[in-house]
Amino acid sequence: MEGLLNFLTGLSILLIVLVLVSVRRAHIRAEYSVSWLGAALTLLLFSRAHGLLNRIAAVLDIPSPPMALVLLVGCLFLLVLFRLSVIISALRDANIALAQRLAILEYYVAHAEGKNKG
Repeated sequence: MEGLLNFLTGLSILLIVLVLVSVRRAHIRAEYSVSWLGAALTLLLFSRAHGLLNRIAAVLDIPSPPMALVLLVGCLFLLVLFRLSVIISALRDANIALAQRLAILEYYVAHAEGKNKG
């Protein structure tokens, strides 16, 4: 049990460091890093708070508290990935609209240049 909790603690610290380094190097925007930092800090909190983890495992009727933590972390990361999927979908839609507007502008410019030559 303690080995899995130590591994998850190390994983959360590694994730925090990776996110902070990525923000510093501008590989990830600050508003997107908040979700990852929140998830990593939650993982760190639950992996170190044994009493809280035991209560959560009892409420979820899971015999092993570390397995309850793995389940919670999996759900948390699913929520983060869902949020990022929504953001990516909105950006894709905005990108399509921008490409369409650019095509219309290019058409009008080419049409105006044709009138000036004629």
